Amino acid sequence: MELLAEYGMFVAKVLTLVIATLIVATTLVNLVRSQRTDPGQPGELQVRHLNADLEQAALTIRSAMMPAKALKTARKKLHSRLKRGPDESRRRIFVVDFHGDLRATALGSLRQEITAVLSVAREQDEVLVRLESGGGQVHAYGLAAAQLKRVTDREIALTVAVDKIAASGGYLMACVANRILAAPFAIVGSIGVIAQLPNFNRLLKRHDVDFEQFMAGEHKRTVTLFGENTEAGREKFQQEIEEVHGLFKDFVKTHRPKIDLDPVATGEYWYGSQAVERGLVDQLITSDEYLMKASEEAELFQVRHAGPRPLLARLIRQGSDGLARAMESFR
Repeated sequence: MELLAEYGMFVAKVLTLVIATLIVATTLVNLVRSQRTDPGQPGELQVRHLNADLEQAALTIRSAMMPAKALKTARKKLHSRLKRGPDESRRRIFVVDFHGDLRATALGSLRQEITAVLSVAREQDEVLVRLESGGGQVHAYGLAAAQLKRVTDREIALTVAVDKIAASGGYLMACVANRILAAPFAIVGSIGVIAQLPNFNRLLKRHDVDFEQFMAGEHKRTVTLFGENTEAGREKFQQEIEEVHGLFKDFVKTHRPKIDLDPVATGEYWYGSQAVERGLVDQLITSDEYLMKASEEAELFQVRHAGPRPLLARLIRQGSDGLARAMESFR
């Protein structure tokens, strides 16, 4: 009997090893196939019901203050309410986060998120963008602002909340909204344009290095890193910057017509309380406070487009899923 028991354990171990090997092999094959058929790996859309998160957090705090019997009853009620799901009769607020860098690399996710929201949003719904950016490339932030304008073009309320900073290109995006919220010390404004570059021409001359540049078109290149800049080139470049600044001011004036533009279009920035006085912001409130109040009469959904997972992360995820399915089959 002992021999049979040992033999059974040996077979079980071998079987487990074989199954684990098959899972790993299958996962690797699937990953290779997915890389071949879809090298772009578009990522996935993630949606969280924030009302449920708030209720869970509140119950966690109350659990330290309630007797065991009352806590058990409260948990049952919450479980029952969450099981019913969101109330479809209430208006919905879709929460989107945008954290911008100089190249507005979060633009790709923003496009996906706005498209997804617009596919389900109703007239009574609202889109809240929690925006954080100090600005960057003009064309990138211009496209980001255009993505937000898609919401207002559909006559759906758009609110932008600034907890830290929305300056330059960040404010270009924010001013599209029907309403701008800001924390008291959030940085807002910087309606201006800046361009700067070093010039190495004298250094090259000092080391007897020639720099040659060929152009077709008088203003194809106005200033350069390595050539000798001319006054005419500098004047043309400054003219181009002024034109971009003019477009920026016109854009702000179009979307916030009541603002007194000249005093705020100097490139300066202001803190939240100062920005309210100048018409750059409509209300002093943090996004957290705004959402907590809104949860009393609306269903809140955070929408996030997650980029493709790194290969190792996808390998671990698929391997763990496969192992879980295999273990489930033994039950």
